[in-house]
Amino acid sequence: MAGAIVETRQLSKWYGQVVGLLDATFELPRGIVGLLGPNGAGKSTLMGLVTGQLRPSQGELRVLGQPVWGNHDLMRRIGLCPEQDAFYETMSGASFVATMLRLQGYGEAESRTLAAEALELVGMGELGWKRLGAMSKGMRQRVKLAQALAHRPELLVLDEPLNGMDPVGRLETIDLVKALGKAGKSVLVSSHVLHEVEAMTRSILLIHHGRVRAHGDVHEIRALLDEHPHHIAIRCGAPRDLAAALLHREDVVSVDLSTEGGAGLRVIAKTTKPDLFYTELPATAHKLGIDLEEITSPDDNLAAVFDYLVGQ
Repeated sequence: MAGAIVETRQLSKWYGQVVGLLDATFELPRGIVGLLGPNGAGKSTLMGLVTGQLRPSQGELRVLGQPVWGNHDLMRRIGLCPEQDAFYETMSGASFVATMLRLQGYGEAESRTLAAEALELVGMGELGWKRLGAMSKGMRQRVKLAQALAHRPELLVLDEPLNGMDPVGRLETIDLVKALGKAGKSVLVSSHVLHEVEAMTRSILLIHHGRVRAHGDVHEIRALLDEHPHHIAIRCGAPRDLAAALLHREDVVSVDLSTEGGAGLRVIAKTTKPDLFYTELPATAHKLGIDLEEITSPDDNLAAVFDYLVGQ
């Protein structure tokens, strides 16, 4: 795929008798991609492979168009924010980020400048001069993110970057990731909080039991799950009349009335052909003289896709 940020062909990694990743073949486009999966699914293994920390047991892996293992020049183009930290507790955040830049070959003055810019970008500013051992978990997360960003990499790999952050910090970090994507950066981000991933991107890679179960746009993936009827919620002027009419449609599996959410009575329809349903619903309502107020799908979201794929 032209412009693919990560490409794999039958990629596998095992630890003795334990399989971390098995026969993974996929291509990730440039932009922001959410990496999802339950604990032990293989997310950390994949991130370790992408960042050159792990060597594949078999198969092929290319990042930014190049093979990864032992490719030191490629590492300069990748930024990693790991889930766990291992700071020198007596150093300041600014000194730590600058030291990481020095280890990459940057000069002393340039390292200080880039470190200050990165800390400002993640919302630390002067707080970056605080001793790491005295920082909160959320502040330490921001420092890790700053060191991943400081050398201006083409690809950012963020492993649970929102862990330990307060609600404001989470929102600011989500906005930062989205801004980086708009600026042309590519980001591979993992999180166990599905709505936070969905706030960053609709493009996902889902791993379960070491296997890739799906990748691509959430809506497109959901559309392929034909064996699972789609739930569609409708708020309208005459919900009982609409529900009775929908029961006669061949593509409708069931119709219920619900007051969940406290916003009045809604029609909840299950359909096997959502595109057809959406297309014909306005005509059905118009024929009955019913005004449609709101149409939503509680099924067409990341949590529903995750539950369907992991539960198979």
